[in-house]
Amino acid sequence: MTRQESLELLKENITNQNLIKHCLAVEAIMMVLARHFGEGEEDKSSSSPFAIAREDEGKWGLAGLLHDIDYEKTKDNPKKHSLIGTKMLEDLRVDKEICQAVKVHNEAHGIKPESLMEKALFVVDPLTGLIVAAALVLPSKKLADLTVENVLNRFKEKAFARGVNREIIRKSEEFLNLGLEEFIKIGLEAMQGISNQLGL
Repeated sequence: MTRQESLELLKENITNQNLIKHCLAVEAIMMVLARHFGEGEEDKSSSSPFAIAREDEGKWGLAGLLHDIDYEKTKDNPKKHSLIGTKMLEDLRVDKEICQAVKVHNEAHGIKPESLMEKALFVVDPLTGLIVAAALVLPSKKLADLTVENVLNRFKEKAFARGVNREIIRKSEEFLNLGLEEFIKIGLEAMQGISNQLGL
């Protein structure tokens, strides 16, 4: 499935513009992370869990773009979320690795992320919500004016954006070998790169 086909599929299934923007944000961060892990590929042993092929960038992006494909169908039944989406994608013969990452990203299922892509999607998903919330309380409401320090400070405020699962975001260190500050930096820069699409 091409990126354009995936975007069309997303828009056929999701009408909420903010949710589409969330999927675009997750896609952008996933692609930057794929690039991050693929850049030093030649210098890493093949046994390194952080060595991925450069061509995986598109696959990681599609996992991010499609991860909430069933959200509007399952919003009243969170335990079905990502299971229906996975079945939809499997029926369309989408890459198995993407399907598995989509299934695992909903922590309600208690499925432990195994592959690097699954781990990345799991921790990226809530990060976008924190970054958007942090941008919206700025006078300008613009991602361009948001700093890593702003986001870190908001992360520490438990009363801020209560719906954001900070424990999952913290797993970036365990899952991706990225400290919280570096992970936020990657996420923020990726979203700043598509700020026009996000309207922020």
